[in-house]
Formats: sequence, C-alpha cells, structure tokens
Amino acid sequence: MPTANPLRTTPASPIPGEAAYDRLRRRQWSAGEARADGVERRTLLRMLTAAGVLAAPAAGGLVVPDRARARTATAAPGALAEPPTALAGTVSPVPGIVKPLPAEWFLPRGTNAEMRWDALRDAEGAIGRHVPVERFFVRNHTSTPVIDADSWRLRLFGSGLRGGPDAGRPVEFGLADLRALPSTRISALIECAGNGRSFYATQQNQPVPGTPWTLGGVGSAQWRGVRLSEVLHRAGLTRDAVDVLPSGLDPAYVSGGVDFGRVRRPLPVAKALDDVLLAYEMNGEPLTPDHGAPLRLVVPGWIGIASIKWVGSIEVADQPLYSPWNTDFYRMFGPDYPAGGSAPVTTQVVKSAFELARDAVLAAGREHRLYGRSWSGAAPVRRVEVSTDGGRRWHRAELRDEPRADNWTRWSLDWRPDRPGPYELRARATDRRGNTQPATSVFNREGYLFDAVVVHPVTVA
Repeated sequence: MPTANPLRTTPASPIPGEAAYDRLRRRQWSAGEARADGVERRTLLRMLTAAGVLAAPAAGGLVVPDRARARTATAAPGALAEPPTALAGTVSPVPGIVKPLPAEWFLPRGTNAEMRWDALRDAEGAIGRHVPVERFFVRNHTSTPVIDADSWRLRLFGSGLRGGPDAGRPVEFGLADLRALPSTRISALIECAGNGRSFYATQQNQPVPGTPWTLGGVGSAQWRGVRLSEVLHRAGLTRDAVDVLPSGLDPAYVSGGVDFGRVRRPLPVAKALDDVLLAYEMNGEPLTPDHGAPLRLVVPGWIGIASIKWVGSIEVADQPLYSPWNTDFYRMFGPDYPAGGSAPVTTQVVKSAFELARDAVLAAGREHRLYGRSWSGAAPVRRVEVSTDGGRRWHRAELRDEPRADNWTRWSLDWRPDRPGPYELRARATDRRGNTQPATSVFNREGYLFDAVVVHPVTVA
C-alpha cells in the first residue's frame, strides 16, 4: 500500500520547507527514481554530490529522455508558433519582441526589453501599483511565439496523475475549458533573477556574464486565471505526485552550440498547490504575445523563470524532475557557495528603486519629492529608508501603499538640496521577516539576486 507523500498539502497544513523536499529528492535519487530532462547524468551527479545530496554516485539508472522526443512532448496540438513581427508601422529595437518598444519606456537588452524606472513618473503622470501592459518589461530566452488560442491545448501527463497518462495520451484543456473553471485574481510581481546584475560590476567591481539589467527587469500586474491546483486536481493528481514540470512553446534555446530545448523548470507540488496561477488575463485584458498568451504561469515571490510563459504542457511526476533551468542555470556558484553550486534559486530578494532617471538634474534650493518602490519575495515591506548624502544619514520614507506579500510598496521622501553639485541617493528596504538590503551583495558568478543598496547618482544645479 503506497505511503502518503510528505509534500502533499491540504488547506489546513503548512507548505513544507525545502529541507523536507530535498530529503525526499535524496531518497528517490538514491533509489534511482529521479529523472532529468535534457541534463547530462555527469552534470547532475556532480551537482548533487557537491551539494551534499549524494555521498557518492548512486546505484540505479537516471533516465535522460531523447532531446528531440522531449521537445516534441511539449508541443500542444494545433498551437502554431509563428515568427514574431512588430506591429504595423513600428520598428522593434529587439528582434523577436512583438509590441512597440518606445525609447522613453524601454532599454533594449539583447532579446529583452528593460523598463525605464523614470517612465513610471513621466509627462503622462504617475503609474499606479500595476504597470500597464504596453510598458511592462519583456524577458525572452529566444523570441515571442504567436499562438493560435482557438486551437491551443494545455496537455497534462505523467506518473503523478491517475492512470499515468503519457505525452501521447494527455489530459487536455482548451482555453475555453480553463475560463469555465472558477477564476482567481491576484496582484503579483514578475522579476528576472538577474535584475540588478549590472551592479555587481559597477558597484562591486565584480563583472559577471548575462543580460546587464539595472533594476527594470521587474513589473507588477493584476493577473486573472485558474489556480494550478484546480487544474491538477481535475487532471487526476495523485497523493504520490512530487514535481510538476511546465514547458513553454517558445523556440528552443540554443547556447554555446547546445540545444537545451524549450524553456521548462520544475516546481515542487507543494508550491504548485499553494499559490501558483495559470493566468490568461493581465490587467483586465487577455494576455498579449510578449507576456505569455494564451496562458502563462504566475509563481508569486519566486524568480521570474518559474513563471513560464506560453505554457503548452505540464508533466506531473511521482519522482523528482530536473531540467537545464534548475541544474545548469538559475543556481548560485561562487566562493561563498558549495563547490557544486547552491540549490536551485527560488525566492526573490529585497530591492528598492527610485522613480527617477540616473544622473537626473534637480534644481538647488527647491523642495523635491523623491518617489520609489521597494519589494521582497519573502514578505511584505516593513520600512524604507532613504539617504541623500551617500549613506551617512538615513531618513524614514513614507509608505504610500499597504504593504503586501508578492508586490511592491510605493514610497516617497521630501528633499531640499541647498548646495549644487553631485549627490548619491540610496534607498534601503526591510521586509517583515527582517531581511534588509546590505551594503554589498554576496557574489555569484551568474549575477543573480543582487540585493545590495543601489547607488543612484543625481546632480543638483
């Protein structure tokens, strides 16, 4: 008789911590039950051994599916991914992004578009807690697919579902089926794990590879959809399910001559049943292509890669699942981490940003109201402090929102600089769990989770 999964939760039970999750992974890996999708066995063994999950290479087999077959399994019947094109009459500075990217709103970053913070407070007025869709940042590993919503299907399969349906005979939902289910609205941030990466080099003299985001790889929106837990239960979730693996329908990601397949990253079933949303609307309108149409995940509090866009399939397994996005990518490597790297990155860190252009010029002898926003993936913001003299003195900012988990809090501080010259502004937030932005962020070679106080230069004239 099967034993109950220790990660399986009910509304009355708390979500278990990563320690319990890792213990289960360790037992299943040691028994040869873990499966890695597109991950070299040697890479996974090295990662788990170095992290202390394995004392030595385990007996038993690691099933690594053929990559071509794995990619085929993520395709949804009738979903047509067409080459993206910019809207008529516009020229996109980022090939592969569909929507217009005005220079006053965005900074091009390779395949991505970073939001300009000063655009949240411009000639058109102040932007509220939610960023309009047309101004929302874009993070793409490859390019935006344009998918036919009418023929698109969400396909669920795997050993964690009743009857163990395989990818060839999945449980399917159309968009109309999902819209007919009980809907939920949440307000939540999406933030790239590398948001703030450029400051490792500019503030800490520690260059790192990757997209050189400043602080505009983040945005808040109101999302409407159906809870992932609702869909999993209707698809036949069993008590033995451990992981779910959502896969996107964007083109395969190729780097360094290696084809990693479509973007996909597993979630523990405990998180999937907690607060994850399958969203089909953003700010009251159907999702647009760049933001995941027709369906995307929203995983509150976690790094953006968990919120898979253009979801086409979800594998549900009774064994731990791995993909390049939680083995090769989105883990921490560096002198302060285990030799084989950290556990996969999940929760976002504390950050703050000014709604003001870097190197802005302000008038001397006049009062200026400084505006900004602070956020944390772990808890609501408790307080924000601002320094206008390079960090020597700190002043409590006025919070302009009721702080909420999984969203940012707007704040302001009045400042009257009397003397002309260069100034360094700083903002420092503390959340309700006591996490505070440090002076220096712990280095990691991929430049993830920069949480230090950011120096914001201005000139008073």
